[in-house]
Amino acid sequence: MFFHGSIKKPKNLPVLALRNAVLFPNAIAPMAVGRKFSLASIDAALEEDNLIAIFTQIDPDVENPVGADLHQCGTMAKILKVMDEKHSGTKTVLLQGMARIRHERFTQMTPYMAAEVDYPEEVEVDDAELEALAKKTKELALQVIQHSPNIPAEAKQFIDEIQDVGPLCDLIAANMTIPLEEKIAILETMDVKARARRIGRLLSNELEMLRMKKRIDEEIRGELDKNQKEFYLRKQMDAIRRELGEDEGGEGDVEDFRKRLSEADLPDEARDVAEKELKRLQRIPPSSPEHTVSHNYLEWILDLPWRVTTEDHIELEEAETILNEDSYGLEKVKKRILEYLAVRKLKPDMKGPILCLIGPPGVGKTSLGSSVARAMGRKFHRMSLGGIHDEAEIRGHRRTYIGSMPGRILQALKKVGTNNPVIMLDELDKIGADFRGDPSSALLEVLDPEQNFSFSDNYLQIPFDLSQVLFVGTANQVDTIPHALRDRLEIIEVPGYTSEDKIIIANNHLIPEELENHGLSSDQVSIHEDAINKVIDSYTREAGVRSLKRCIQAICRYAARNIAGGHTEHVEVTGETIYEILGPVRFFAEVAERTALPGVATGMAWTPAGGDILFIESMLMEGNGKLILTGKLGEVMQESAKAALSYIRSKAADFNIDPEVFQKYDIHVHIPSGAIPKDGPSAGVTLITALTSLLTGRKVSSDVSMTGELTLRGQVLQVGGIKEKILAAKRAGIKHILLPEKNKGDLEEIPENLREGVNFDFIANIEDALNIALEPTPSGPRPMIPPRHQTPPPPPPAQVPPQGGGHAH
Repeated sequence: MFFHGSIKKPKNLPVLALRNAVLFPNAIAPMAVGRKFSLASIDAALEEDNLIAIFTQIDPDVENPVGADLHQCGTMAKILKVMDEKHSGTKTVLLQGMARIRHERFTQMTPYMAAEVDYPEEVEVDDAELEALAKKTKELALQVIQHSPNIPAEAKQFIDEIQDVGPLCDLIAANMTIPLEEKIAILETMDVKARARRIGRLLSNELEMLRMKKRIDEEIRGELDKNQKEFYLRKQMDAIRRELGEDEGGEGDVEDFRKRLSEADLPDEARDVAEKELKRLQRIPPSSPEHTVSHNYLEWILDLPWRVTTEDHIELEEAETILNEDSYGLEKVKKRILEYLAVRKLKPDMKGPILCLIGPPGVGKTSLGSSVARAMGRKFHRMSLGGIHDEAEIRGHRRTYIGSMPGRILQALKKVGTNNPVIMLDELDKIGADFRGDPSSALLEVLDPEQNFSFSDNYLQIPFDLSQVLFVGTANQVDTIPHALRDRLEIIEVPGYTSEDKIIIANNHLIPEELENHGLSSDQVSIHEDAINKVIDSYTREAGVRSLKRCIQAICRYAARNIAGGHTEHVEVTGETIYEILGPVRFFAEVAERTALPGVATGMAWTPAGGDILFIESMLMEGNGKLILTGKLGEVMQESAKAALSYIRSKAADFNIDPEVFQKYDIHVHIPSGAIPKDGPSAGVTLITALTSLLTGRKVSSDVSMTGELTLRGQVLQVGGIKEKILAAKRAGIKHILLPEKNKGDLEEIPENLREGVNFDFIANIEDALNIALEPTPSGPRPMIPPRHQTPPPPPPAQVPPQGGGHAH
């Protein structure tokens, strides 16, 4: 639709500023409007005659333009339709250009821009030159349409129907992909002849570009046709060579594979697949990408040890010697491993259990796996599973993907070269899962003796027998191993080391190994036992020996520097000189200091790194009876604290505690190391001991540590991780440990050297624990209600009679 004759020409119009766009008269275009003042301009135009002035910004990056930021020439437009974009808060406005305009002055800037405009007259002299320009412009436009496959054929008819040169040039300019400055220049050109000449030059350039593109396309198509021709000729040449008995080029690979295939000891199914793939490779030209894919697939089939087996050599005495050489202590673990090897010796084809060693870091789980391989005479491969998220890491990728390859299981077998190695699956508890799959689910088939004789990798798609592989898993904690996977494992707990164990390990293993690694000898460096004791007590606090090993490495570096520098020929490390080497003490025996006041009790906790002690601190302050819990406590531990306080309140009279304390005071319970999350029910006994100590003024004995779950009726229930907790208590210098009576059986499994020097009491109810842990008389202030100066303090509390339990040393 083109406008001829008179149209309404308002003097004052709201202004819409465009960025990177130009609207021509007679053109219809949608515009996205989002700026606040632009939306206000649209609203103002809709209230009048739907007419608005459209100007293009000189700098599109200006966010809030003024009059000086807009080009002088623009277009008066009519708003045809407004659509709200609810998801983005913008509007899409359909505009139709009607006439060229120039702004004379801006009458307002807020809340929207408005300007007085004038309507310049176009210069159009109707003569032969103008008619010739019109014909030439139409001719060029039609040729451009003919050479442009993206322009619909209906555009030709539309161009033919336009008689006026001015609207024709505007329409062409609006639809051409030309620079913004060029469009502005065309809009500002009032002389129709000059405008037609400019459009003609642009159309000629566009037509030349299209013709050039067509020539390039034809050349490329010809090149492709040439390649196809060469392909067919090469196929004919291959056929001729086969008839003549001649083989060249890619046939060398095929012959090599054929020779290897004839010599390989493959299962029937693998051989059939390999022969089929070999025939396919023979038909694929070497230049094709499929040739590489097929070549790699055959390489994997031929490289895997389908029937390459190492013979087991199991001598139990020799195996025990190897285990003792590689690892100190861990008698229970070694006993189970020797039992496993004994059964394997009597029944080699046994579908045995999958052993999983659970224990804190640094206790020798991985070295136990390599010891098993050495004792059996098998190859060993360690596979770290920590942090893997993709199921294809285990099963491999399908061959449809570029760069695909088998999973880690088959990669390990190819690397060791046998089908019965010992594969250590390290960090089973740290396997992840996301949108790419769940690797632990893929391991279910690998670790199931009833299924893994026909393990199918996604890459090979050929069953591989994993039943002869001995899988040994390791993890720091059992809880994070998925249940279905845990059900296929036989859990063997690997405990932490005592201080005595660490001294022996340091003397027999760590020090000789590190002296050799640092180029030193025992004649050059002497490390006294008191120095090792200082390192264990003051510089490490761990279940394993990794930190101890790092400290010994630091001692060796210190010695190497002094000896290599010529300062001395012999370095002697004692308990006094260790501070010079390792610096300030990192850990202190602070139990006595922390429990010097009422309200503090020492508990024991199990952690993935072994065991640890924790101090439960409590404090009274005036308030309204609130219980405040801090120290990043989990929900279960918070509930234990509430249950402990409820029990004390119910027994306030027995403990000689004024009941009004619970209404007039707030109780704050804090467990230090506030950045570390803590949870579990085993702190119940420690919590109630700390609170009772606080409210009665009776200190907790400094050498007592305890663990146990508390019920609301005061019963003490069984807990886990006893060995790790006892180890932690011994490291902290605890001499007296309170355990639940139902954990008596666990103590029998603790080695005698670990129990030495520690008194154990077994408690059935909380009264037993309080009578043992609390000192008999108050040693600190107690809260009194009313204020202390008005009411004499009550007499000391009577000793709570025991209600059961036992005592063991």
